[in-house]
Parts: sequence; structure tokens; C-alpha cells
Amino acid sequence: MAIPSTSTSTSTSIEDLHPDVLTRTLRLLDGPTLAAACSATSHLRSLSSQSDLWLHLCLSTWPSLHHPRILPFLSISPRSFFSDAFPFPDAFAAGEVQLPDQLISAVDIYHRGVHIFSRVIETDTSSPWFRGSPFLIDAMEEKAEAVLPGASISPEELTLSWILIDPAMGRAVNVSSRRAVGMERNCYTGETMVRFASAAAAGERVIGAVVTCEEGTGHVRDVVLTAEDIDGACVSGEEALKFVRAMMEARRKGRGRLEEEEEAKQRYLEYLRRKRRRKESRARREGVLDMCCTAVGVAVFFAFLSLIAFR
Repeated sequence: MAIPSTSTSTSTSIEDLHPDVLTRTLRLLDGPTLAAACSATSHLRSLSSQSDLWLHLCLSTWPSLHHPRILPFLSISPRSFFSDAFPFPDAFAAGEVQLPDQLISAVDIYHRGVHIFSRVIETDTSSPWFRGSPFLIDAMEEKAEAVLPGASISPEELTLSWILIDPAMGRAVNVSSRRAVGMERNCYTGETMVRFASAAAAGERVIGAVVTCEEGTGHVRDVVLTAEDIDGACVSGEEALKFVRAMMEARRKGRGRLEEEEEAKQRYLEYLRRKRRRKESRARREGVLDMCCTAVGVAVFFAFLSLIAFR
């Protein structure tokens, strides 16, 4: 007698996994992937919206945020903080806005993905001295070098994050391009200066960090944040604060990381092109003015000679 065989097929969905297993898996994701998981299913949305996940993500992405001055602010809404600090601002232009009275800088430098430097700087931006002076924040006031043990540092392989936080308004923005947008070597000292910058959509302002690396070892010696206008001159603290506020309030598109970094570099190159054209135009105008002054001087000289000759 034949025994009938029955085959049962069972399918397992991701929601059948234990929540602890899913949570541990979600902790391994980067920010954009974790945000995408929120829109997959209602179950994943519930799990991936946990504050602990986003707090862990922020602290692992930016080790400088472990600072006691930042942790209380970060813990309020780590997901909102990540949404402010990770995507680049889309289109922004400085205008008349309320200026922050204090900025907290969270700076992290990586070399080939290895973290080599962290620093937190608190800056009082309310004083007339700061707002009237050229904008500059020095991340290495203590003059301690960023050293990678047992190896030299290649400046072109550095990545940098410089997050500016306004604790009063609860906003943050990353003013760095993450990857370098330009490099130049000082022919006198042999040092390499690596620039990370964010330029306005109109190309009239740029803010960014300059990392100075020693010759030979490549050890990071200086890290400063500055802001320049279209002529390459340092802008005042007040003008830079308007620029920073506009960046904080600008919308974030949340595009791919490589796409954002490439767009940041193209904006900076456009800024350089506009600055070069402006410099050439000013040089032409000055050349024409010099010729006119010379012509007038020659005419006056000959007129004076004629006056003497025919007296």
C-alpha cells in the first residue's frame, strides 16, 4: 500500500525574525541605508526609528560627538541631528537672518577610513570682536599633531568632517566636503595644504577647512576653518555667521554620498572659475585705467612744454 506524501512549503519573511536579531542587524547599517529601511515595512519602520540606533550611528560616524557638551544635545533627537549633519545642504545663499551667539565645532579626520583626529571647539560668536574680525576657528590651538602610528599619512587620502552646531536653535550642518576639493604644496616649507570646502550656489562665498600636513610624514599640523568671498578675501565673522545660518536652514536632498561629494567639488571649482574671471576682469580695467592716466599725463606734459615754447 502506497503511503501518500504531502509536501508543505513554508515561506519566511524578514518580519518573522526576532526583533533583537533585526535590531542588531540594523546597527550595522550606515545612515542612508537605515533611513531607507524606515520606508520598507511598518515593522522595520518601527525598529529603525529607535533613538538608540540613531545615537549609535551618530557616535560611530563622528567620534567627536562623545564630548559631554554635545551628548545632551545629541540625545534629544539623534535622527534629526543625523539628518542635519550628514546630507549636504542643497542650494543656499546668505541673507539677513538671526545670527547664532555660540557655535560648537565637532571635527573628525580620517585617513583611509581610519580615525586619526577628533576635536570639539566652543566659540563665542556674540562678541563685537568676533563678528568684526576675519572669520577663523582653529581646531588645533593646543598644537597637537594628528599622527597615524606606524605609518605615514597621504594627504590626498584624508577625509574630514567639520560639524557646526547651534545649541540655541538646535540645528547643525557639516561645512566640509568630506573629500578634498583642492591641494597645494608650499614650496618654501614643503607642507601640503588640503582644502575641504562648501560653496554657495551662486559661487560668491565659500567656507571650509584647510588641513596642513607636514612634509615627509604627512602628519596633520594645522586644521583651521575660514570663509572667503569671491575675491578670495577673508570675510568677517558676521558675514560668515550669515553664511552658516543659511546652510543650516537649507533643505537636504539626501542624495548618494559620492554624488554629493562630486557636486560639492564642482561648486568649489565653479567658485574658483568665477574668482579667476573676476580677477582677470579687474586686471583689464586697471590696465585700461593705467593707460588713460598715462595718456593724460603725457598730454599734460606736452601741453606744458608747448606753453613754455610759445610764450
